[in-house]
Amino acid sequence: MSEKYLIGVDSGSQSTKVTIFNQRGNVVCTASEGLRPMQTRKPGYVEHPDDDLWDSLKIVLQKVMKEFKGNPKDIVGVGLCSIRCCRVFMKSDGTLAAPVMSWMDIRAYEKFEDDPQIAYTCSTSGYLTFRLTGAFKEMSANAYQWQFPVDMETWDWSEDETYFKGFGIPRSKLMDIQIPGTILGHVNEKASRETGLPLGLPVVSTANDKAVEALGSGLISPDTGLVSLGTYITSMVYGSKNLPNATNFFTNLSCIPNQYLYESGGIRRGMWLISWYKGIIGEEYAAKAKRDGVSVEDALAKEAEAVPPGSDGLFTIPDWLAPATQLYRKGVILGFDERHTRGHIYRSLLEGIAMTLMNSYDAMNTELGKKPQKIIVSGGGSNSDLYMQIIADLYGVKTVRNKVNGAAALGSAICVAVAAGLYKSFQDAAVAMVEERDSFLPDMDRHAQYAKINTVAYRDLPKLLEPALKAVHQL
Repeated sequence: MSEKYLIGVDSGSQSTKVTIFNQRGNVVCTASEGLRPMQTRKPGYVEHPDDDLWDSLKIVLQKVMKEFKGNPKDIVGVGLCSIRCCRVFMKSDGTLAAPVMSWMDIRAYEKFEDDPQIAYTCSTSGYLTFRLTGAFKEMSANAYQWQFPVDMETWDWSEDETYFKGFGIPRSKLMDIQIPGTILGHVNEKASRETGLPLGLPVVSTANDKAVEALGSGLISPDTGLVSLGTYITSMVYGSKNLPNATNFFTNLSCIPNQYLYESGGIRRGMWLISWYKGIIGEEYAAKAKRDGVSVEDALAKEAEAVPPGSDGLFTIPDWLAPATQLYRKGVILGFDERHTRGHIYRSLLEGIAMTLMNSYDAMNTELGKKPQKIIVSGGGSNSDLYMQIIADLYGVKTVRNKVNGAAALGSAICVAVAAGLYKSFQDAAVAMVEERDSFLPDMDRHAQYAKINTVAYRDLPKLLEPALKAVHQL
């Protein structure tokens, strides 16, 4: 029996990544293409320019297919994962009726206002599915509950007329939706020419990007948590019920049909904050790191490793992008004195992100009555040994990272493996295709230090600073 290959697409906010895996989850080849900067025509409006999502997907698919040395006939499908909480307006011919609204755009969550030019409103998944197949199909697990009238129990459009009408979307302007692991359509002739994908290749339904990442990280049991380090940082645990009235988390549709994820509050522009800091420390520092044969991250990490937990009283509140409804919120670095160095600032940024998320994670698990004893860390930030150890020390449990940290692409490939019948279930596929790379055990003395720092000083800082930030915003 010949080797089978699966294509996983991870279409994100900053770039589009595509990876070809074999049926055991090993990377065969991979490529990426950066997206253009978002457009902001007015406050609260955040749009993807022109047809950037599709243009970048075409380019990166061409790249990866040129690199692929196997037989294209052995590729069994492409799993399409795209950004959640965006809003797309399409004309009847499938072209864009307006720029794609980012998840950061306030209009993406407003009630639909009908327009005769708009034939369909959908997620980015529905739009990219059409561009690949010509089929008007939506993914149920990316038709977000705050934007579309999806029934969280049936995974279909709601039959509650009052609830449905509350969104203002005519049924005729919604696509038919499908659950993860089903075939949405097949690559048509035009898309095959533009992408290099084999004509007729099945395009498989996945879910929203965080749910696909959770599956590709191996989050398939309730005794484990996931910390997702990306542009938007959040934490998740696995569940089997829709819990709509929670206080400290929300229920998300899983990438496993009829299962759920419980997701904590998150951090906007999370790991972007590290890129921001790297960008302002200067060309001279970057040049020195290059001369020393290390990356800027590694050079900063070496300095930060010498800094004690709590960064000698230097605390960061990572609000570098405020929600549109709370524009007074700003990022804060508090507590400077003469001891503080580059390493202190870098460690404080890492600790601020980790502590903010930990407080949301703990609140979620307290409400759920859970206490996971292991945390999977996914995303580019998991490549840092320093950060993996900080997270282990803060949370007080073992943290693990996987061989493939591009978990959304792997989650997409798992959906293809199920659709193609290579595995009987999503769980079987995840066990076979997700491989742990290494783990970090907590230093319990440091854990006790962090617990004291958080309880005594850090946890209440955002509330204490809120009046001052509101006053500054009014100026």
